[in-house]
Amino acid sequence: MDTAVLEQMLGIAPGHLRYLFRYCVEARCETSVPAETWRISLDDRLIDYETGVDLDGYVWGVKWHALYPGAKLLPESEATRRWSKALGIDIHEVRMETNAHNVTLLFSDLQVSEVPVGYAPFVTE
Repeated sequence: MDTAVLEQMLGIAPGHLRYLFRYCVEARCETSVPAETWRISLDDRLIDYETGVDLDGYVWGVKWHALYPGAKLLPESEATRRWSKALGIDIHEVRMETNAHNVTLLFSDLQVSEVPVGYAPFVTE
């Protein structure tokens, strides 16, 4: 659905946010895509949206993931206690679930800032 339509329906202007997790001591990434979907999504043409859009399978090359069902700050764990003690700073754990990957981070600080549409911190020509 077009973001302008969503804005009109919900009355909320779309925004583009950058989440900077600082002092990240551990990062884990695992797929949230079922094995059956993986099985039909191994075609390299699915890496790029333009070549994969009309194929059966998961189009990996969308260049973004929907943060759905979302992110959750997890309760203190043995790992966060161990790292907090070792570093002398508070360490937290967050789990972010997207439509293709689940990412778990152990970190100390989070900085959130709004960025302009098209923001690309690492662009190569």
